[in-house]
Amino acid sequence: MTEKEANQPVKMVTSEEIKNQPKTMEEQMQQKQKQQEQQQYAALAKEKNPPRPIFLNCIKAFIVGGLICVFGEFLRQMFINYFGFPVKEAANPTVAVLIIISITLTGLGLYDKIAQFAGAGTAVPITGFANSMSSAAIEHRTEGLVLGTGCNMFKLAGSVIVFGVVSAFFVALIKYFLMGGNL
Repeated sequence: MTEKEANQPVKMVTSEEIKNQPKTMEEQMQQKQKQQEQQQYAALAKEKNPPRPIFLNCIKAFIVGGLICVFGEFLRQMFINYFGFPVKEAANPTVAVLIIISITLTGLGLYDKIAQFAGAGTAVPITGFANSMSSAAIEHRTEGLVLGTGCNMFKLAGSVIVFGVVSAFFVALIKYFLMGGNL
């Protein structure tokens, strides 16, 4: 054994790899044929799939997401100008109305149709999150209020809340150190 070979790491072979290695010449031929069939199928599937209109999808997502945001701003201005809310407090009823509209559209099955058309444009944080929460609750309502609706609805919400809390913590730490210890 040369010094170069001695310095090479030893590759561990798992029992699964040993099982998958062909034993006979016939098995080797069958494995090669299977790989060729898989490659032919992948090529055929790629050929038959229609090209995705990525640019058009981006435009639709931009327009619909923008319209949702413009509608949210319209609601905010309405709460400020017609209902006398202070500028800082007008966001709360705006968010509540957007959530109610999103849940209502989800319950009627319209939000999914809009999402099929607009794609990621409907994933605006407030309405998209309300849709995902309410659709999980509607989908699992037959399993009961606690184990069906509650558990499945909060599978998504839990990760979003954890991400929000952790990010807020790190943003506060960064701000604390950048501001010299003053929050």
